[in-house]
Amino acid sequence: MTTDLESRIRQIEDRTQISEQVIRYAMGVDRRDWAMFAGCFTDPVYADFSGGGIPAATVSRADLVARVSAALNGFTATQHISPNHIIEFDASDPGRAICHSYMYAQHLLRGSASGEFYLLRGSYTNHMLRTPDGWRIERIIQHRSWEYGNTSAVTEATARAQAQAPASQTIRWHATTPRRPCGLPTGSRAASASSTSAIWACCLIW
Repeated sequence: MTTDLESRIRQIEDRTQISEQVIRYAMGVDRRDWAMFAGCFTDPVYADFSGGGIPAATVSRADLVARVSAALNGFTATQHISPNHIIEFDASDPGRAICHSYMYAQHLLRGSASGEFYLLRGSYTNHMLRTPDGWRIERIIQHRSWEYGNTSAVTEATARAQAQAPASQTIRWHATTPRRPCGLPTGSRAASASSTSAIWACCLIW
């Protein structure tokens, strides 16, 4: 039988693991360690970046990784700081929790004529699920507060990444994005692989 002390110790351990997982996805994007980043999420995962203009949707983990990496791989450097974690456990389900976290996302794009620095501030609501492999994010909701600097930096960085990517990678990206974002109709000339990922990038900046 689980004692109250054992339960409290377990919850302390859970808090540490949940907080570290939220920090890990911030570190994953800065290191461009997409395996680390992917390991933070369930598959599939619900992603809500509607503040950036894209409808919330449940997507595969691989699709989320592809979209976020397309947005960030073209930057010279990024730094995502994830402080102020408040964790609330589901009283009816010990395997679920919500981690509220702040977002401080800095982006450097050397050589940009529009400005080399872009800053995005806000927060996340991370719905956590206990899995056999540990705590994972099953729902992530971004809340934007304000942005500063070169607000077109994401589009520029995505274009740089696309220019450097092998043709096979561009085709693969196109194949994993069957639904046209931001209202682009199927068959639209604007919905090429490069423009599609650029639009996703604008919406999914971290």
